[in-house]
Amino acid sequence: MVLTSNGYVLDERRLGELRVVPERERGDVPRLRHRLREDGYLFLTGLLDPEVVLGFREYYFGLTGGVADRASYRRVLFERIVPGPEYAAFCEQLRAWFEWFLGGEPFLHKRKIIRQTAPGENGIGTATQAHYDLLYLREGSDQVLSAWIPLGDCPISRGGLTYLEGSHQRVLEEEAAGRLKRPAASMTANLPALAEQYDANWLVTNYAAGDVVIHTAHTIHAALDNVSTEMRLSTDIRYQRADESIDTRWQSHWHDRDGL
Repeated sequence: MVLTSNGYVLDERRLGELRVVPERERGDVPRLRHRLREDGYLFLTGLLDPEVVLGFREYYFGLTGGVADRASYRRVLFERIVPGPEYAAFCEQLRAWFEWFLGGEPFLHKRKIIRQTAPGENGIGTATQAHYDLLYLREGSDQVLSAWIPLGDCPISRGGLTYLEGSHQRVLEEEAAGRLKRPAASMTANLPALAEQYDANWLVTNYAAGDVVIHTAHTIHAALDNVSTEMRLSTDIRYQRADESIDTRWQSHWHDRDGL
């Protein structure tokens, strides 16, 4: 299978696979924190109840599936789903895990994003371009953690998230040296060129309903194009310790025209 992102074909020689956190480490906070520092992400299979995930997917498409045009879809998404209690409850599932992992009261950013990609959509601007989250969250703690949740099974062909291996280490170094004070914008849509620049592989995997990937604010990631026959749906949310600096710009419900 040829993998693409925003129409760019990924080099097979620059592909790897996400490392799953083994069961023996799941209950060991120090080991998980060490792994997060080493890899820049935690791939936690089956962290959520698959039935709950599929139930939210069904709820989402129950509201959006019958709309006739883009304007109606956007009204349902931004006026009903995003600010709705169902979405809030879904995202709160991870609060206890983050309290345990962070070792303190967790704070969930109000700006939570749902992404939908239809089969065959490609070209610049379709898939999430390469970036690291600190680009958009500079007015708060750089220890904010993102949780990417596929809302349903998401095999590679459906356009899941891909991570640039080891990229957080270089980003951390260059941020510390003041060489990466980038504006709040994606780095590039050209994933093959970025892999060459970083001399690193793009990590991919087949995600299942219930899986969660947690990544640092310095880890470069992007999305693949959806070349399947099914809709790709996911959400990304952000937790941090409540006693650390919070980016106030992220404390309103997400809207695709909110300037962030």
